[in-house]
Amino acid sequence: MSRTSSGKRVEITERDLEIFKLLKRYRYLRSTFIHAFVGGKSETRFKERLGHLYHEGGYLNRPPQQWQYANARYMPVVYENGAAAHDALRRHVLLGAETVTWLGTSRHGGHRNLAHGLMICDVLASIELGARSTAGLRFISWEEIIAKAPEKTRAAEIPFRIPVTIPGDMQGRNITFGLLPDGLFGLEYTRGEGKAYRFFALEADRSSEPVNRHDLLQSSYRKKLLAYREIVANRLYKSHLGLPNLFVLTVTMNERHMYNIMALLGELAGASSTLFLFKTAPALGDFRKAPVPNPALLTEPWQRAGHEPFAITF
Repeated sequence: MSRTSSGKRVEITERDLEIFKLLKRYRYLRSTFIHAFVGGKSETRFKERLGHLYHEGGYLNRPPQQWQYANARYMPVVYENGAAAHDALRRHVLLGAETVTWLGTSRHGGHRNLAHGLMICDVLASIELGARSTAGLRFISWEEIIAKAPEKTRAAEIPFRIPVTIPGDMQGRNITFGLLPDGLFGLEYTRGEGKAYRFFALEADRSSEPVNRHDLLQSSYRKKLLAYREIVANRLYKSHLGLPNLFVLTVTMNERHMYNIMALLGELAGASSTLFLFKTAPALGDFRKAPVPNPALLTEPWQRAGHEPFAITF
């Protein structure tokens, strides 16, 4: 639970650099997820290496919030990059001046609590692993999206915060605010000799946000749904992000909450909508359990309000 050096010198390997790059993209990952991306045959040896990178030289950090649970010692450890990892990436010309991640506290997103942040990373990492194991699919990360976004967006303090205006109250007054998705990624489909693309905003919902509030100055899923509908109707994903399309994935921790959101969407969209896709993943983001990567989040069909389930792998 605390860093204790034995004085052992750590020589950084190519696999270590892959770990650092991975944690720059995701910020938080459990040891089991890191192993699924870059590990070797022995998971035990791999976890020992992560321990060396933590204890010797501060290459990796272990966020302290994870230790508050009684069974923390029996759960896969959650890691993030330390300052030494960023220095190593710079030395190998794999990192520019910025060290922020999607869940950072600077350009790419505001502060998030660890449980919510870990759920976001669990979901996105599972989807990326699913894409890696599916023929004809390539996962497009937020880093690739920001590199191709309009210049004004790249120069913004928080590039992925999308300005949007929604009808606010019975007096016809509107509300303008910035919507920042929990995650953003794309899929590239190889179809014969051609390629096709879909892009997705992710909302990872821990059932902590009210589904419906009539006061849209307060946070609610109703406010979020209205904002995404405006973003799509006015093609703000094109003007702000430079994307050709945008779907919205909602992952909740229980089915009841998911169906409540879908029922509200049915009211707002006239009983049906193809823009929003839904799934439950009870274990992801839970420190009391030890979830493994779940590629089925990508490969199994998603629920839709008023329509048959939809597979995003085709």
